[in-house]
Amino acid sequence: MFPQLRLRQAADILIVGGVVAYPTESVFGLGCDPMNAAAVARINAIKGRSVNAGFILLASDKTQLAPYLAAGSDIASEVQESWPGPVSWVMPASSQTPPWITGNRDTIAVRVTAHPLAAALCSAFGGAIVSTSANRSGRAAARSVLQVRRRFGSTLDYILPGDTGKEALPSEIRDSRSGAVLRPGCK
Repeated sequence: MFPQLRLRQAADILIVGGVVAYPTESVFGLGCDPMNAAAVARINAIKGRSVNAGFILLASDKTQLAPYLAAGSDIASEVQESWPGPVSWVMPASSQTPPWITGNRDTIAVRVTAHPLAAALCSAFGGAIVSTSANRSGRAAARSVLQVRRRFGSTLDYILPGDTGKEALPSEIRDSRSGAVLRPGCK
């Protein structure tokens, strides 16, 4: 299983507003507490990313996503069948979901991860976390702890060691209302 001390350390850093790198199905991700505006702003600065881009929220189960989805949002069977897995879905956002997560849209991208360490991190944190690839905007994403260290150095608060999954591409992103593929990827 996972080194519980390292997992707890990563979750504690998220709880106090830190930024953590962690392995996912295909690449390392950068994450933080989605309700912490300063932590999200740090990720945007670290990546050189637009504040209007919006983020994917990663969860260990669909109940962790409920606070971010519009009331009455039905998680369709097609969505549920793809989870856990590397498919993110754009769904109607709750009016309480901060604009720094939605990119000032009325929708939000969400995913229940199949990566055991990423899922354990969400569980240890106690909810969904921001998930964006560990890269500078427009560059290739890091696929190892060494690549994360070389690219980000001390700009991160913690790197949760572990192996990425075998997927070659980042998660596919689909629209839950139309089923349209918004970003091709692994699925």
